[in-house]
Amino acid sequence: MSVEQKRRALITGASSGIGKATALAFAKAGIDLALVSRSTDKLEAVAEAVQHVGVKATAYQLDLACVSQVQEKIQAIVSDFGDIDILVNNAGMGYTGSLSDTSLSDWQKVMDLNLTSVFQCMMGVLPGMRDRGRGTIINVASIAGKKPFANWGAYSVSKAGLIALSQTLAQEERAYGIRVTAICPGAVNTEIWDTETVNADFDRSQMLTPDIVAESILHTALLPKQAVVDELTIMPSAGVL
Repeated sequence: MSVEQKRRALITGASSGIGKATALAFAKAGIDLALVSRSTDKLEAVAEAVQHVGVKATAYQLDLACVSQVQEKIQAIVSDFGDIDILVNNAGMGYTGSLSDTSLSDWQKVMDLNLTSVFQCMMGVLPGMRDRGRGTIINVASIAGKKPFANWGAYSVSKAGLIALSQTLAQEERAYGIRVTAICPGAVNTEIWDTETVNADFDRSQMLTPDIVAESILHTALLPKQAVVDELTIMPSAGVL
């Protein structure tokens, strides 16, 4: 592959879980990587692992919860790293609790990270993709965005919004050669289940692995430009846990 044809991807939430697995899968496919996360130490370790595979990887520390700064900082990453061909918006948070117990500040945190920061990341890469007449944006949503669950209200709404955001951008940018996909996994065995905002007792051994989801993301990204996966639902074979 010539230097001109070498693809570059930006992955958010790249320090663990689906983001880390996607980084390694992309690296094995020869894709250079701009890795974004809040966690510097873990992110640097992923960047080193990716570099060992033989591609270029740069770690960029960024707190996507600070939504007013996200678009500008993503644009700065693009300026530093180079044009982005594939954007994978994977960063997000889990949140459980009945709607009646959800505070406005908690609600806003979930919406900011799971939905608004994705909007801002996309706006950061969109001008360059439009200029080149190509680009692939893959947003990691959730089965909860298609089938809301009790006590997952704020999370389900944020992911439903992300699916709608993906579908809208897909229609608006199709004429510019830009593809947008929403990936909707069922339960995935990641660190999200250990976070203090999630209280759920599921059998994690029955869940999807991050590697399985990463392979689906890679497959979507590598499709010929004549094809696009509008939406992909991938579930554990055990069903909804």
